[in-house]
Amino acid sequence: MYEKTFPNKRFKYTINFLKKHVAPSESILDLGVVNPFTKIMQEHGYTVENTKGEDLDIDTSTILNSNADVITAFEIFEHLLSPFTVLKSIKADKLVASVPLKLWFSSAYRSNIDMLDRHYHEFEDWQFDWLLEKAGWKIIDRQKWTNPTKKIGIRPALRWFTPRYYIVYAERI
Repeated sequence: MYEKTFPNKRFKYTINFLKKHVAPSESILDLGVVNPFTKIMQEHGYTVENTKGEDLDIDTSTILNSNADVITAFEIFEHLLSPFTVLKSIKADKLVASVPLKLWFSSAYRSNIDMLDRHYHEFEDWQFDWLLEKAGWKIIDRQKWTNPTKKIGIRPALRWFTPRYYIVYAERI
């Protein structure tokens, strides 16, 4: 179903990790607007509600008013100025979240077209772990994977063995 190309490789690893920790009977609030991965979760039997595009740094009302069993946040925290505030506002006891990892050989992502499509944070795994711990979460499971490209060069070669994505399953302490 999913090839080993971006974003399909990422989708494959993410859905397999989600299925390992979250039953389809558990309701999900996915941080971020409806996207291709929302549809993949639904195809696997999950009931998913998304946030509506509000600025989560300023407006966490959807999170605060949610009765979802699980919060998912796939590549969203790097776009927030204050992911700590969002993590603290979650009422659910389960969290599945992924972030792109900081690459020492590449600067943080910044779109020149979409002013909102920029990474304020690119975490090292220990930084994301610390953020979650400080916000009241205990990491139960974690996984990393690479994101190779078919381009030629030193940086594309480094992407073959340098992890780019980090996903965690955490429970509220």
